[in-house]
Amino acid sequence: MRAIDLLNGRLKLRHLVLVVAIADHGSVLRAAEHLHLAQPAVTRSLREVEHILGVELFTRGPRGVTPTLFGEAFVEHARAVLAELRRAGERITGLADGQVGTVTIGTLLAGSNVLLPRAIAALKRERPGITVIVQEATFDAQVPRLLDGEIDMVLGRLNPIGDEQGLRQIVLYGEPVRLVARAGHPARDRPDLTLADLLDYPWVLPLQQTALRSELEQIFRDRGLPLPTDLVECTSVLTVRTLVRDTDMIAALPDLVARTDAGVAPLPVPLDPVRRQVGVTIPDRRPLTPSARLMLDHLRSQAAEITQPA
Repeated sequence: MRAIDLLNGRLKLRHLVLVVAIADHGSVLRAAEHLHLAQPAVTRSLREVEHILGVELFTRGPRGVTPTLFGEAFVEHARAVLAELRRAGERITGLADGQVGTVTIGTLLAGSNVLLPRAIAALKRERPGITVIVQEATFDAQVPRLLDGEIDMVLGRLNPIGDEQGLRQIVLYGEPVRLVARAGHPARDRPDLTLADLLDYPWVLPLQQTALRSELEQIFRDRGLPLPTDLVECTSVLTVRTLVRDTDMIAALPDLVARTDAGVAPLPVPLDPVRRQVGVTIPDRRPLTPSARLMLDHLRSQAAEITQPA
């Protein structure tokens, strides 16, 4: 196949916007409606892109369109280009007045309950024109979006990044993990409560691809115990807290989460090997926008406050 020169002026920015919109909406018609364009114009522009590339980007079906192998590759790069252009605009604006912009934070369980709300409140007091977007997902799901520039940072437990290129981690504080249950849980009446005793109750555990789940599974193995068979898997802090507060479920939660809910309290069963390092994961090769730098500054200052001895 001939080498493709995408810098010869034939490929336009509108082509990138259009292809990403079609991929997001799964339909030329819905993409046209989203872009406020006529469907024939969108179809014509799509054909222009495919002619420039010399490949088909989408296959047409009765329910819409599906990206081909070439389409998936092109959409991935188009998203990264558009994300960088949005960042360029924000950076220029931020350098001009430092009052507006957007920061997008991917959040995990740890840090989302106490640290993040306090840091957001402090940032908004200082710069009310900055928009903060918070998106919750597992770390593995956040990393590609962080590398592509769709989010600015990931806040939560610092998962191992191994050989992942282009990432850097900043520790904000260390925090133990506690086994928790509702205040009136029947397990509290058991003398000399052990982890084995808690297997009689339902559990809510983190998803299998999370670091905390792996550490909890190791604790059960070390003590010769099976995993709970009656369990729910969840990473939403709100859902976990509600399940623990309203049922007999047991959960492992960061200490700050456990200490800030009146209906939830730690159980006297230690998890000594598990101590969370809470921090942010950021791109190593891409500078933070002014808004993201301000958010990081407030995360650092609020982390220092909440971990000070009472």
